Formats: sequence, structure tokens, C-alpha cells
Amino acid sequence: MATTTPAPAPAPVHPVDEVPPVRQLAAFGLQHVLAMYAGAVAVPLIVGGAMKLSAADLAYLITADLLVCGIATLIQCIGFWRFGVRLPIMQGCTFAAVSPMVLIGTTGGGLPAIYGSVIIAGLAIALLAPVFGRLLRFFPPLVTGTVILIIGLSLLPAAGNWAAGGQGAKDFGEPKNIALAAFVLAVVLGVQRFAPAFLSRIAVLIGMAVGLVAAVVFGFTDFSGVGDADWVGISTPFHFGTPTFHASAIVSMLVVALVTMTETTGDLIAVGEMTDRRIEPRSLADGLRADGLSTVLGGIFNTFPYTAYAQNVGLVGMTRVRSRWVVAVAGGILVVLGLLPKLGAVVAAIPAPVLGGAGLVMFGTVAASGLRTLTQVDFKDNHNLTVVAVSVAVGVLPVGVPTIYAQFPDWFQTVMNSGISAGCLTAILLNLLFNHLPAKGSSPAAGTATPAGAVAEEPVL
Repeated sequence: MATTTPAPAPAPVHPVDEVPPVRQLAAFGLQHVLAMYAGAVAVPLIVGGAMKLSAADLAYLITADLLVCGIATLIQCIGFWRFGVRLPIMQGCTFAAVSPMVLIGTTGGGLPAIYGSVIIAGLAIALLAPVFGRLLRFFPPLVTGTVILIIGLSLLPAAGNWAAGGQGAKDFGEPKNIALAAFVLAVVLGVQRFAPAFLSRIAVLIGMAVGLVAAVVFGFTDFSGVGDADWVGISTPFHFGTPTFHASAIVSMLVVALVTMTETTGDLIAVGEMTDRRIEPRSLADGLRADGLSTVLGGIFNTFPYTAYAQNVGLVGMTRVRSRWVVAVAGGILVVLGLLPKLGAVVAAIPAPVLGGAGLVMFGTVAASGLRTLTQVDFKDNHNLTVVAVSVAVGVLPVGVPTIYAQFPDWFQTVMNSGISAGCLTAILLNLLFNHLPAKGSSPAAGTATPAGAVAEEPVL
């Protein structure tokens, strides 16, 4: 009698590739959108405001930004061919480009000159992606842990500003703002501690929803912008004119490109650590290549350079929801918001203190994840503590003293005013100095020269 061979069990699906139920996808995705929305619209508001654009043009910049944010996120999470890291990574406009873009826009050719330099910077990022991929061997746990810690510490002041009412607000720092932020934080922590597993994973969303209700009751919100917003808005290529290419503007934006590549590398490594899918040279190059493509799209569709958003890195670590499809849904929501300005105006009406209460726990989670990575490092009888100490100090310095480099050249300010890039470069250089250069009677510290999940010999195309 013939026997039948049982069918082999299906291979287990990695948490990054799991597709949660639809209702969970929607809730988790909306949570990611709310976590990054304020940062996403801040860049077009700052640049457009500095250039004294009309209210209609500002609204156009914001909707274009949200649309390309969504497209960039979909490219990064879902990916195609060699574009996209295929991890839960949200994309948004980089703040590293704000100062150079304001300078270009106000003195060097207006929006067409900005978009010309952005397109060139995007092409440069795509071309340089394989080179950065090969640099992964310079990111052992000593460096990656330090960089992730700096990312978290660099974001905390933003959460503090939100909690106080938002930078420049007339009631900045009033007790009622701090109280609302503390209330949201308490709700987030309470849900995490006492709610069922599913609800605990959307603790930030619940905290912000409850905070918004409280804000409505106590008069924190202003929905006047909702009525003024259009129902439908379509971004068309080169809406503000054909891009122009100025050498000085291109050079400035190329410096920004190097900074954003460094920041994105740190963010991708952080998410790789949190999701147990460590970044390798090839996947790092794919992620950076997606950044380049998204930046080119930004120049075409009237917006700005794109990078991985560290705000959402903290959300991945806090909720332990590792599915990239959750963030892909968030990208889809951003596309809808970009096409329906009235919905975007509703989200924009969320008061800053509500964002601040949620941001404190999210950004603190990023810093704590860096400390967790540093527990893999040997700190006995070596200089690793010095590497961490100096790198964190250099990374936090421009956050605590924003004008410290005001007298330096523009290119230097672009690099060093980003605490993430400044700290990352410092950590790499100090690790090479103390753990790789030969010295009498010493050898590289154990465990610090091992790449963070990378194989240096792997070809990067």
C-alpha cells in the first residue's frame, strides 16, 4: 500500500513580511502618519514662509510634499528591483536641506533653482548608494549603538517644543500646554501597561485621539483651516517653472545629500536592529537608492529631498510592530492626504502638545534602543567609553546650542548642524582611531570591529 508523503510545512514568515489583518493595518498605519505629520509639513512651511509665498502656493507645497512622502514611503517599504530597503521605514523631507534651500530660494534663483539642485542631488544619491553600501563595515555595534542613541537624543528637543505649544507659539510654555502633553503621555503609558495586546500596540494612536478630544473640550484646537482647504488637489510636474541649474546651489545640495545619506544609514541600521533583519551592504545600497529616486521625484513634483524619518523608528521600537506593510499603508494614507487637502487640514489641526506627549515616549524609545545595542560592546580595558562619550557630546552639541557653528562656512554648518551626521562621523572616526589603527601593546577591542550584520565581501551593485 502506497504511503503519501506529508506536504512540507510552509516556511515561517519573517515579522517584517507579515501582513496583519486589515483593521490592524489601518490603525497601525494611521499611527505612523500622525507621528510624522508635523515634521513632514514643517519643511514646506519653513521654506515657503521664508520665500514669502502666497497662502495658495504654501498649500500647494504641502499637498505636493504629502503626496511624494507617500510615494517615497511605498518605494522604500515595498520596493522594486534594486530600489527600496523593504523595511518599515517612513520617508519625509529632510530638515538638513532647509537652510541651504532658503538661501537658494531667496538669493539664488527661487524655487526653480531649488528644484534643479534637488534633482541633481537625487541622482547623486542614487549613484553613490553602492559606495555607501560598502561602508557598512565601519558600523560595528559600538558605532551603531552610539548613532541610534544620538538619533533619539536629537529628537527629544522637538518633542519638548511640541509639548510646550510649538516653537513660536504665543502661549509657548504655558502650564496648560505641558498639562495636555503630560495627559497624552499618561494615556499612552496606561494603554501600554494595562490594555490588551492589540490596543497596547496602538497606544500612541489612542493617546493622541484621547488628547485631541481633550483639546477640543478645552479649546486648544483651531479648525479654521479645514474650511479654507480644497477638497481635491493634484500636483503637476514643474508647477513653479522649469528647473534651473546653478553651480553654487548644486554644490550646497550635494553636501546635503551626503548628510542625508549618513542620517538614513543610521536610521536603516536602527530599524534593522529593531526588526531582527539586519542591514547588509546590498540592502543599505537599495535603501539609499530609493532615497535618491524619491528626491528626484521631489524635484519634479515641486517638493524637496527625502530621507528616512527617525520619528517613526521610535514608533517601530515602542510598538514592536515590525511589518513593513503597516508602513506601506501609512504611505498610502499620505498619498490620499496629498490628493485631498481638506483631510490633510484636519490632521494638521492636531495641537502641538498632543504630538509632544506622544513624541516624548517615541523618541525616548529610540535612545533606549541605542543603549540596548551598546550592551553588546565590551567597555573593559579599552577606549570604547571615550568613543561613545565624545560622539554623543558632538552629536548633542548643535541640539543644545543651535548657533554654535553660525560663524562657520555654509557647507560646514550643513554637516555639523545635524547632530546625527556630526555624531555619526565622529563615532566612525574615533572607532577607527582607537580600535583599528595599530598601536604599541594594544589590539582592536573585542567585538567592536564586527560589522553590524554585514558581510564586507558581498558585492554591492
